[in-house]
Amino acid sequence: MKQFCALIGKFFGIIAIVFLVLGLTMPQNFLWVLGKVHGISVLSCMLGIVMFGMGTTLNLKDFALVLKRPLDILIGCCAQYFVMPFLAYLLSVAFNLDPALTTGVVLVGTCPGGTSSNVITFMSKGDVALSVTMTSVSTVLSPILTPFITYMIIGEKINFDPVGMFWSIVQIVILPICLGLAVKSFLPKLAEAATDYLPAVSSIAISLIIAGVIGGSRDLILKAPGLILLVVILHNCCG
Repeated sequence: MKQFCALIGKFFGIIAIVFLVLGLTMPQNFLWVLGKVHGISVLSCMLGIVMFGMGTTLNLKDFALVLKRPLDILIGCCAQYFVMPFLAYLLSVAFNLDPALTTGVVLVGTCPGGTSSNVITFMSKGDVALSVTMTSVSTVLSPILTPFITYMIIGEKINFDPVGMFWSIVQIVILPICLGLAVKSFLPKLAEAATDYLPAVSSIAISLIIAGVIGGSRDLILKAPGLILLVVILHNCCG
């Protein structure tokens, strides 16, 4: 089972692409991701699971890197919350995207990095400590900066509730991460055992989210698939 979970984590990129294609070709099979069970959002629960998994991999000592390498963290935060959001907006304007797609692209630019960035950094033999710290810092800042910057960029053009978004991030991101940190601190053996499985669970959850979101927006995406793909590629390359 551990080997199978390891394979899922190793080939996460391929799995994500497969689910993206499935979301486009068989959207009806993944619309449940956008639904609710007993009034609770399935999508929010999946995101919470991913964030909890990340929390169990973190340690309070990870935050100490902020004091040791403040310039690196500052550069990362500026890239995360200023360069990427405004690049997203400029590209949306340049390619004349409609308000719904503009909102999506800007939100991608203003949202913090997540578990997958740490996994990809590890697989690429990058600076994992910096990646984990940046993920932690950007996540802590996200309840304030994500809604604020999104509001500053598109709030006047589109009906947007920054307070609601703030509370949503607290529920979906901050609380699960804190719970994961608590498990890591007070139940270290359980957290260590879970690390063999949680990355695979997170990978599947992220892939299902991709399929659900793509499936729910399939008709809009198919109207301009080449344009959306081009904007996404340019956003990442320019960043």
